[in-house]
Amino acid sequence: MARILNGDRIGATAQLKIGATAAIFDANRERILLTQRADNAQWCLPGGGMEPGESIIEACAREVWEETGLEVRITRLIGVYSSPNRITEYADGNRFQFVSLLFEAEPLNWEVFLGEECLAWGWFTPDEANELEMLDSHRERLPDAFAHGTAAFFR
Repeated sequence: MARILNGDRIGATAQLKIGATAAIFDANRERILLTQRADNAQWCLPGGGMEPGESIIEACAREVWEETGLEVRITRLIGVYSSPNRITEYADGNRFQFVSLLFEAEPLNWEVFLGEECLAWGWFTPDEANELEMLDSHRERLPDAFAHGTAAFFR
């Protein structure tokens, strides 16, 4: 299991890792799809790390499919998140400062199934999501996703 470390420019002590998450809304665009992680039981946006040889769009779509079974079309960039003041440290000693892109994604199918990395999934309004035990970095992205804006956020 990973732990989050915070500190002034702590990212200088870690490697960079690129990731992508997806904001998938219900048909009315009032609720967002969240998954509950199997490793720590916290809720999050579907997503994960980019692998060598794929684009960030491919990484996002692959991670969504692995975690939810949804095939998606990426429709827009919501935000880029790269705080130098937060790193993730894994049990094996690896430490990463994440550079994560949040994309809006449109489902091409609506049948959700759980991948091995997830315990549960659900559709949540902003108020409902705020009541969940959630990864802080993902909680911070929800207002940007629910803004339904046209310009990307850079945080």
